[in-house]
Amino acid sequence: MSGASNAAAMVAALSSAAAGFTALSLAMDRHWEALHGRGNVPRDGQRRLLRWAGSGGLLISLLVCLFIWGAAQGWVAWAGVLTASAFALVLTLCYAAHAIVRIGWAAAFVSVVALAAVLGLLR
Repeated sequence: MSGASNAAAMVAALSSAAAGFTALSLAMDRHWEALHGRGNVPRDGQRRLLRWAGSGGLLISLLVCLFIWGAAQGWVAWAGVLTASAFALVLTLCYAAHAIVRIGWAAAFVSVVALAAVLGLLR
C-alpha cells in the first residue's frame, strides 16, 4: 500500500471515529441538554439512531485500521485512533459544545471522502 493510501486511511479512521463518538455523546442526556437546554432529552427514536450511527462510525474506523495494518497492529492502531478522537471530542464538549453538531457532520463528510480516496487508490 502506498503512502497516500495510508494517509487517506488514517484520515478515514480518525474522522469516522470522531463522527461516531459525536453521535454517541449526543445520545446522552447530559450532552443533548448542553445543546438544547436544560430538561430537553432526545426522543427514543433519536437516541436509537444516534447510538446506531455512533456504533457504525466506530465500526468503520475499526475495519479501516484492520484492513490497513492487519489484525496484529490494527487493533493497536484503532486504540490510538479512539484515544485521539475521544480526547478531541472531550475538549470540544468542554470548550465549544455548541459546535459539536457541525464538527460531527464535518467529520462524517471527511470520512466518506477519505474512504472514497482509499478505495480509489487501491484500484
